[in-house]
Amino acid sequence: MMAVAVDISRFEGVPMAPPDPILGVSEAFRADKNDLKLNLGVGAYRTEELQPYVLNVVKKAENLMLEKGENKEYLPIEGLAAFNKATAELLFGADNPVIKQGRVATLQSLSGTGSLRLAAAFIQRYFPEAKVLISSPTWGNHKNIFNDARVPWSEYRYYDPKTVGLDFEGMIADIQAAPDGSFVLLHGCAHNPTGIDPTPEQWEKIADVIQEKKHMPFFDVAYQGFASGSLDEDASSVRLFVERGLEVFVAQSYSKNLGLYAERIGAINVVCSAPEVANRVKSQLKRLARPMYSNPPIHGARIVANVVGDPVMFGEWKQEMEEMAGRIKNVRQKLYDSLSAKDKSGKDWSFILRQIGMFSYTGLNKTQSDNMTDKWHIYMTKDGRISLAGLSLAKCEYLADAIIDSFHNIS
Repeated sequence: MMAVAVDISRFEGVPMAPPDPILGVSEAFRADKNDLKLNLGVGAYRTEELQPYVLNVVKKAENLMLEKGENKEYLPIEGLAAFNKATAELLFGADNPVIKQGRVATLQSLSGTGSLRLAAAFIQRYFPEAKVLISSPTWGNHKNIFNDARVPWSEYRYYDPKTVGLDFEGMIADIQAAPDGSFVLLHGCAHNPTGIDPTPEQWEKIADVIQEKKHMPFFDVAYQGFASGSLDEDASSVRLFVERGLEVFVAQSYSKNLGLYAERIGAINVVCSAPEVANRVKSQLKRLARPMYSNPPIHGARIVANVVGDPVMFGEWKQEMEEMAGRIKNVRQKLYDSLSAKDKSGKDWSFILRQIGMFSYTGLNKTQSDNMTDKWHIYMTKDGRISLAGLSLAKCEYLADAIIDSFHNIS
């Protein structure tokens, strides 16, 4: 007998999901036919010609892999051993006692997002009563990750709109007021979306409060080496907490600093009090990873292992990172210069120079950000964040005109 078509779908109750606030910006940008358009939404590095960039050292590592004729067999659940060793040493320092004593549980995971998600599942399973503290504002996906893992979270103050800077007193007060043993999500460097980082002295005070309250520091490190141009400087906040003997979670990503966006290469690291604790933690992380994605991809892991493990390529990588970080610093300076020269109101735009990394928090509200897009064809997130990685020196004056117009003429 012929099947009878059913008019009502079983999926009738499934609503349309809202567009992603960041990835949706790129979709709108692609649909715009205006020649002046700028995509400052997604945090992906571009050349001065605003083209995607594959690092030369990545090409060299891939050529080496082709010459070796390596296979595509499954990796173990924890990932490529050479990658895990290289990434932990890069983060903590090869001579760090936690490395030498075997106190770090490292699992290769699906870039920063996958690493955070794996850690969130671990928290939900083994610390079901704990809450995660997240900065206000933070990267748009942080809340989604903890929501989907059923981990409760609350916000701590971070951004001060009056100074377009860090609300350090509010941050300390909120961390102090949180229940003992909370997880505190911290951006290791180049805070996303604000570009505002604590000073070394402020990091010490943050560590004091976290230690006093027996909180668990949980670092998201997405920009090591890409923020300042120095791998060691950008890891200094994490190393400070480790030096104090604290147990620490750290999620890593190589999307930005090696340009491996689509390779989904990163790691979750857990610094533990003893090697046997690290072994138990690692075993349970593997247990959680198995039903999620079984094992991680190999291509990006081999690139990282080859680059970090070879002294010559490692030196070339550091030089390319310095050049990328330098280009972003140059457009940051040019944007500030253009704003200062064009804006006759006397407004102080120097907060742009105090920020670091690929993002700048402009202080524009949603209505003003809408004007940036609707009138000036500049695509950005609605919280006023712009990605300087998508800006060229040639476009700085145009961007400055748009910001000044939006700030002064749109309420």
